[in-house]
Amino acid sequence: MSIALLLTLIGLALADSTSFGTLGVPVVMMLASDRKQTGRLMIYLATITVFYFLVGVALMLGLSAVMENFGDALQSRTFLWAQLAVGVGLFLLSWRFDSKKQKKQWEPKLGGPGTMVGLALTMGLVEVATMVPYLAAIGLMTSAGLTPLQWGPVLAGYVLVMVVPPLALMAGRGLAGQWLEPKLAKLRDWLLRNAASMVGWTLAIVGFFIARDAAARLFGWLT
Repeated sequence: MSIALLLTLIGLALADSTSFGTLGVPVVMMLASDRKQTGRLMIYLATITVFYFLVGVALMLGLSAVMENFGDALQSRTFLWAQLAVGVGLFLLSWRFDSKKQKKQWEPKLGGPGTMVGLALTMGLVEVATMVPYLAAIGLMTSAGLTPLQWGPVLAGYVLVMVVPPLALMAGRGLAGQWLEPKLAKLRDWLLRNAASMVGWTLAIVGFFIARDAAARLFGWLT
């Protein structure tokens, strides 16, 4: 594997690290009124890291090729109607996350270990379809013809790089809390002001394309 490819993958991983799921939620947790958030934050980051790694493994192993074996079922009208319903449902759900229609900022609900795992999986499912850098990284590794023994460690490193910024902020807060705290507060406020719209737009875009694909095949819009 070339150094250029490795540097490109690191850059893509850092771009992915700025998503709300990998940066926004951890920042909110760091500044929560309950100071005992370190354990919960580590559970959250560990869960979302494992989730993205497993998604990457599935893609690298050719999940799409496996699904092609069920081509007939995926083309059935029953499946397409279900797909259309899911797409429309996601699009309608997106309106609940419109910042202009909400009286207060959207903020993730924090809780025990189970809540943190559920929150991480929810954020992962919402964001994974729009993680263009991650999908691009998968494409680059596939095009490079890497073997599982090569791309496995690289993929693990990729998802670990994604959680470096929140870990660095957590360490920095411990070392220079008084200096970093106001800056984290400003970052948190900006993220929370825009979090609802970010989640809403993600759901709307994903829902639109899912519904559009199903409708095109159901009603013969394909040319």
